[in-house]
Amino acid sequence: METPGVRKTANWMHPAVVIATGWWFGRMPVAPGTFGALLGLPLAWGISVVESPWLQIAIIAILFAVSVPICTAAAEQLGGKKDPGAIVLDEIVSLPVTFFLVPREQLERPWVLVAGFVLHRLFDITKPPPARQLEHLPTGLGIMADDIAAGIYSWIGLHLLINWLGIT
Repeated sequence: METPGVRKTANWMHPAVVIATGWWFGRMPVAPGTFGALLGLPLAWGISVVESPWLQIAIIAILFAVSVPICTAAAEQLGGKKDPGAIVLDEIVSLPVTFFLVPREQLERPWVLVAGFVLHRLFDITKPPPARQLEHLPTGLGIMADDIAAGIYSWIGLHLLINWLGIT
């Protein structure tokens, strides 16, 4: 299977590549980021089970910190391109930011999951400032940082929908 933007001799079995591509979800020929982001939904739900918001923040921060070197190593294994499209760990780890502080009972509502997911993909694809600028940070940090910004934007949008507009 040919993956756009990745060299043919890519080491797809390297542990960093397996993790960073979301167990190869990132190899999808169309919309790999969208397919990869789907893996962020169960992660977001799992983090929501943790009672303490501070512990939730710590978990997301640790996942981010661990993901930076994983994405750096995976990008090197995939040919050294700045942000290969096959890497979807950034989408997986940033999606829980979108659902931070959304009560678990609301996470069980399909419209909340769909709205948060769509908002996250919208902001990840369009990269409003400063997300686009964060992409220029070195290696794995740049891969991860713009998606965290997308997570923050989509968090704001989702909470506006839930709280201010009263759509529940």
